[in-house]
Amino acid sequence: MATHVAPTQAPRPERRPELDAVRMLVVIGLVFFHSALVFAAGDDFYVKNAETTEVIMIIAGFGVVWAMPVLFLISGLGAWHSLRRRGGRGFAGERLLRLGVPLVFATLALNPLPQWLRLRSADAGYHESYLGFLPRFYDVRLEPQEFPFVVQGEHFETGHLWFVVLLLTFSLMLVPFRRGLPRERVRRIGDRVAEATLGRRGLVLLPALAFAAICAFAGMEEDYAGWHRWSYLLFFVAGFTLAADDRFRTVMRRDAGTAAWLGALLFAAAGPGFALADAPFTEMTALAVSSRALFGAAGWCLVVAIPGLLDRRRLKSPPEAPNPTPTTRRRLYAYLAAAVLPLYILHQPIVVAVAYFVTGWSAPIAVEYVVLVVIALSLTLAAYELLVRRTRATRFLFGMRD
Repeated sequence: MATHVAPTQAPRPERRPELDAVRMLVVIGLVFFHSALVFAAGDDFYVKNAETTEVIMIIAGFGVVWAMPVLFLISGLGAWHSLRRRGGRGFAGERLLRLGVPLVFATLALNPLPQWLRLRSADAGYHESYLGFLPRFYDVRLEPQEFPFVVQGEHFETGHLWFVVLLLTFSLMLVPFRRGLPRERVRRIGDRVAEATLGRRGLVLLPALAFAAICAFAGMEEDYAGWHRWSYLLFFVAGFTLAADDRFRTVMRRDAGTAAWLGALLFAAAGPGFALADAPFTEMTALAVSSRALFGAAGWCLVVAIPGLLDRRRLKSPPEAPNPTPTTRRRLYAYLAAAVLPLYILHQPIVVAVAYFVTGWSAPIAVEYVVLVVIALSLTLAAYELLVRRTRATRFLFGMRD
């Protein structure tokens, strides 16, 4: 008599706490970044201070070049392990629950507030109530040419949730793409690439040319943290590919120092062009195109450098003694890993709401900025701790696992 044997799941990969720390650093950094945009000249943030400065955008640029790309790279790393463990259908279902549900909820429940405050901040004579504004926010149309941001409207927006839109789109695209690949052939090609990359220093930096080309000729999009939306697909796919073979991780550790120096130099070289060009994100002058190319190449180098350097440091740290009781550090990493998406969803509406009141003060920019960051960060953390993670319903709405 034949018996049915359930397929065995792939073992869970080793947790890389340094990557959880990077993700949390980026999300917390977004509170500082979006608070800075309130005082930045030349940026159309929701609420603007009467006094602005050019310095902020120069400083913020170094975060833009690597922060969101590294989130997509890490997401790609996680997607490889999740897809391998769950299979295509399980992976797609998990992504729809953990990304799709919070995307819909936050777009409908949280995103109207920044847009309403934008109107109130820009026009002292605007007195429409929040409830009166909501139907105008929900007045939408479909624009397929803007894929994946196909839902558009005069006031409707996905806002900072563009990251979730793209991540969900890339994840769902991955399932049929992986299913249609000739796996044995792909495995052989991957093996050769990994072997070649391990044997030749600097070869892992070669994709910088692809990112340079996209930035140079497809342009950059201010609404998506400066990068073109499809650049992020390459970062996601790169993370997915790098996760498939541990030799790539070895290469990233080995070449991390070179990548860091090269990335910093390329970013510095791109700076003057962005400062001097009239429309550096889109114009096709030699200055703007070359500056965008340098920026794109710098981004890949830094995204290689950051995980590689952190992995080096982790390996040099003395191993912890076996202990069946979770250590404080492990509990902290677990807390941070679970908090990343909810904090990302919460932070921008809170920053905008606090900025709406802070910008009315008569105080120096530095004072207003510090106050804005402290209050917004405190409220974001408090909202997560007190309003999100305490109940099963709110955890579900914010994409958290039980």
